[in-house]
Parts: sequence; C-alpha cells; structure tokens
Amino acid sequence: MTVFGGEIGPDGVHRFPVRVYFEDTDFSTNVYHAAYLKFFERARTEFLRAHGIHHSELIADGLAFAVREMTISYDRPAHIDDLLAVETRVAETGGARLVLGQTLLRDGEAICRAGVTAVLLNARGRPVRLPDRLKGLTAPR
Repeated sequence: MTVFGGEIGPDGVHRFPVRVYFEDTDFSTNVYHAAYLKFFERARTEFLRAHGIHHSELIADGLAFAVREMTISYDRPAHIDDLLAVETRVAETGGARLVLGQTLLRDGEAICRAGVTAVLLNARGRPVRLPDRLKGLTAPR
C-alpha cells in the first residue's frame, strides 16, 4: 500500500503517486504543460517531509526554499485518469543549493523529466547555507 505522501525506497529515491484529474488537462484531455510543475512541486514537498523537513518549520526559523532554475522535458503526454509516480532524487548540493532530479513515470516508463535547483533563503531573501539537518539529507547514498 502506498503512503499518502509517497515513500523513500531502499535506493534512497522518493516516490510520490499522482492521479491526473480533469482540472489538470487541456481541451484535448492531455495534461496541460503547467500542471506538470504542480506534480513536481508536490513531490518535492513530500520528499522533504519524508525526510522530516516541513516548510512550516523552515518558515518558523525564517527560512524558505525558492526555485532558482528548472529544466523540464516533456517526452510523452499524460492523460486524464492516468495514475503516475514522481521519483525525486538528490543530484547535487553546495552551499545554499539543493539540486534535484525528478522523473514522472506512467507504468514504469518516463514521460516527463525535470531538473530543479532550489536555494535556501533567509527572511530577507538572501541565500544561506544549508543547515546540518539538510546536509545529512543530501549526502550521497
């Protein structure tokens, strides 16, 4: 049984289930291109949550992640009622940066891929180094 927020596999990859709803599609019943960004964002949030890092706690500490850069490749369309999975893995870290690779799969086949660079910012919007609790998360597996 899949846990609501997804789960981390023995390989260290976080897997998050996504169902495509009518609201995610365009007039052709294909997923609208911007909806993929929502799928990836939800998966990143649940990836952090699975590692015990909650946005509300970061905010209480005066910290927040901001996406600095994102690349996305649409390989095949997703359709209404598809059951998909987003895989999220750490690609690289450095200073204030957390770089993730994300893949959207349908029946085990990659249909969309994204690379995301998120930067940790303080309340003044200035980059700050990743705290130790995040560095442990990003250690290579």
